[in-house]
Amino acid sequence: MKDVVTLAFLVQIVRISVPYVLAALGGTFSERGGVINIALEGIMLAGAFAFVLGSFLTASPLLGVLCGIAGAVALAAVLGLVAIRFGGDHIVTGVAINLLAVGLTKFCLKLVWDSSSNSTRVESIEPLARGAAGGSGLVELCTHPLVLLAALLVLGAHVLLFRTRFGLRLRACGEHPAAAVTLGIRVHRMRWAGVLLSGLLAGLAGVWLAADQHQFTDNMTGGRGYIALAAMIFGKWRPGYAAGACLLFGAAEALQITLQGTGSGIPTQLLQMLPYVLTIVTLVGLVGRATPPAAAGKPFEG
Repeated sequence: MKDVVTLAFLVQIVRISVPYVLAALGGTFSERGGVINIALEGIMLAGAFAFVLGSFLTASPLLGVLCGIAGAVALAAVLGLVAIRFGGDHIVTGVAINLLAVGLTKFCLKLVWDSSSNSTRVESIEPLARGAAGGSGLVELCTHPLVLLAALLVLGAHVLLFRTRFGLRLRACGEHPAAAVTLGIRVHRMRWAGVLLSGLLAGLAGVWLAADQHQFTDNMTGGRGYIALAAMIFGKWRPGYAAGACLLFGAAEALQITLQGTGSGIPTQLLQMLPYVLTIVTLVGLVGRATPPAAAGKPFEG
């Protein structure tokens, strides 16, 4: 019984960490190219809503995933248009997109389902295998397509960034775009690629949130995009390290949920603060030690 409880806790950590990992990978690609992506929160929210809407209209979770990715990439393209094409401030643009996503999804929620809080339940993505009833859920989690995809994407992102010509060029655009131009690299094109990749990955993070709950609820991301950004910084803009940081934040959230259910006597409000306090402490501890790409957030004319 104790082993089952321990495994259930580990399963909870992984389940919570999956959207953090996907969003942190997205932020890594964007910022490695020189575009600060504060909009991860809004892009995740758009991906979650588009997944549920697509699944609802087509009765197909697979088409819902494609809709979720498309919705997230479309919102990421807004960031690219303002920040890359018109040289707008990346932070201000990202915050505006987050606010837009909250308002737009709430409006569409009311329009489609006549509710300001949640959608109807939709068919979700099923794991490839089932474990014994009453077990820890480890088999289902380890064979869930999105969990497997997230694990592969961590490895794939590392290879793409540090072992390919594309990754070298993307990193050059984030570190020294003027030098990249002299080598014939089209900086704007590479930055667009980074932003759109970040939209795809953050969209998958939103898809996981909605698929895990079988529905969309108002503002269901709940600050996860910002925690993913913190994990990306903690991981020093490297996919593997960022994924490790996401597991740390996921463990803090899982611990908070577990303590709430055990009647520990600690006020609920304090427990709910735990993941965010850890995020702040982590970022404070990294001040002066985590060096972002040199040209991140700086418009490039050329």
